[in-house]
Amino acid sequence: MKQKKRSEIDVKDTWNLEVIYKNTDEFYKEYKNLEYTLSDILKYKGHLLDDANTLFEFLEMSDTLERKLYKLYYYAHLNYDVDTTNSKSLELSESVTNLMTKYSNIMSFVDPELLKGDYKTILEFINQNRELEKYKFNLEKLYRYKKHTLSEKEEKLLATLGNTLGSSENIYESLTDSDLTFGSITVDGIRHEFTESNYATFMESKSRDVRKKAFNMLFKTYKKYSHTIADTFRYNVEANVKISKIRNYKSALIASLYHDNIDIEVYNNLIKTVRDNINVLYDYYDLKREVLGLHEIHLYDIYANMVNDVDKNYTFEEAKNIVLEGLSVLGSDYNKNLNMAFDNRFIDIYNNKGKRGGAYSSGFYDTYPYILLNFEGKYNDVTTLAHELGHSMHTMYSCKSNPYNTSSYQIFVAEVASTVNELILIKYLIKKTNKKEEKLYLLNKLLELFKGTIFRQTMFAEFEKNVYEAYENGIILTSDYLSKEYYKLVKDYFGPGVACDKLIENEWMRIPHFYYNFYVYKYAIGLSAACKIVHDIETKGEVGVKKYIDFLKTGGSMYPSDELMVCSVDVTKSEFIIEAINFFKETIAEFRKIYRK
Repeated sequence: MKQKKRSEIDVKDTWNLEVIYKNTDEFYKEYKNLEYTLSDILKYKGHLLDDANTLFEFLEMSDTLERKLYKLYYYAHLNYDVDTTNSKSLELSESVTNLMTKYSNIMSFVDPELLKGDYKTILEFINQNRELEKYKFNLEKLYRYKKHTLSEKEEKLLATLGNTLGSSENIYESLTDSDLTFGSITVDGIRHEFTESNYATFMESKSRDVRKKAFNMLFKTYKKYSHTIADTFRYNVEANVKISKIRNYKSALIASLYHDNIDIEVYNNLIKTVRDNINVLYDYYDLKREVLGLHEIHLYDIYANMVNDVDKNYTFEEAKNIVLEGLSVLGSDYNKNLNMAFDNRFIDIYNNKGKRGGAYSSGFYDTYPYILLNFEGKYNDVTTLAHELGHSMHTMYSCKSNPYNTSSYQIFVAEVASTVNELILIKYLIKKTNKKEEKLYLLNKLLELFKGTIFRQTMFAEFEKNVYEAYENGIILTSDYLSKEYYKLVKDYFGPGVACDKLIENEWMRIPHFYYNFYVYKYAIGLSAACKIVHDIETKGEVGVKKYIDFLKTGGSMYPSDELMVCSVDVTKSEFIIEAINFFKETIAEFRKIYRK
């Protein structure tokens, strides 16, 4: 089907950006006014700690300017993403980027100047001017960094090295996105170009020969670049370890967790808990071996689908109604907000020429929490709609319930709300259908989610922890060492029932998240937390719903672990992870029972 131009998409199926600015003339008027007034903030330079009233005035002004800036940003980036071929939209986007850089440069004096003072002074200021109370948490978070902040001269020196210190990720991306080529693969007599992008498609093939061929091609190619990728990875580790030491952290892992105020034991406990319950994952692979009819299951078999795709298409209206009905358990207020998203055109629904691929939720305090989709009517499009609505409802509740300065939630909890929606929806669909194949298809989706998020991401988290500790203990991270350590973990996590083909030792080379510095554990924590929340909603009814909505309302007013405690998820304990693994176990049993009927 020929792609439509943006102008050919029905207006009702596009998001309404006119509520931000009526037109580009209004945008540029605001832009010029803000460009002219940004430097007004400099009158506070050198005076932030003069007295309570001066500090309050500065914080209020910076909030006002920042809100105007982000309003411009969202209007520009949302316009650009729906038609990247539009030069006027590109111009809007680049102009805002320039203005944000200017604002960042102007504000660079703020943190160093505040940190010259003491948090006791801030507490005295709050007693003198109670209006400062709303900024207390922001200031508390800033002053936590005082012992990890260097002198102004040293901070400037580190800032000038920022791009250099972060170059490993850029080099890795350039190598793997642009220079790495895999050749071609022949399937059913037809030759296809083989890439990272279509690798998953070949690994889901019904043909075992195709899966094995794709597996071998991918990892043999990575093996050729093992020394270069190992160097790139090692320099990334080295940079993070040295910066953590310069900033007086005990380790790079502790430095990474510090932003979210997460204790290292949360990270360690995730790994231990998953390790202690790894037999559940082994049972999953036994099930997969049985369903695929294999005497022995290899690593190139693990992504093969146990069931066929459900050949079912949905109109957007049908998808909308399914989502509304499935999420109705979240109460009348939540569903009123969901309907607002549809009625007020929060959503840009269909693909068009030049539109950015994928899906996302994007918005802030002074805009709608917009959703970009590329809806094609498949089952995954329905779950994507529910997923992105979870993000948007989180943003809506956060912004409605907090002042601007504490309205933005942390990435640590960002995936919880979206995953709650996904779990509720898929459970609803499983109960609703009486068709065996459809039920198995949905159960398989759940199994893949848990296998890929809790177990696989925890394996990645353990590998990352191990190699950083090795480096900090003086071990040189050669390609041979990294591959050897990765292979050990693979054998542990896949167990004796899976033939661990030696080429898998090169898989660490293709994981870009290893350059995000201890990020992947958040995926496993997020899904486990969502599982606990959904269980409470199912078993406790209105009490469970209320706790969940209260969690959504916290925004950025607490540390992430404290926010999750609002809905009874204690990230320092194992119970919520075990509960999620037990649900995975129950789903395996349910799939096996239905399959064997």
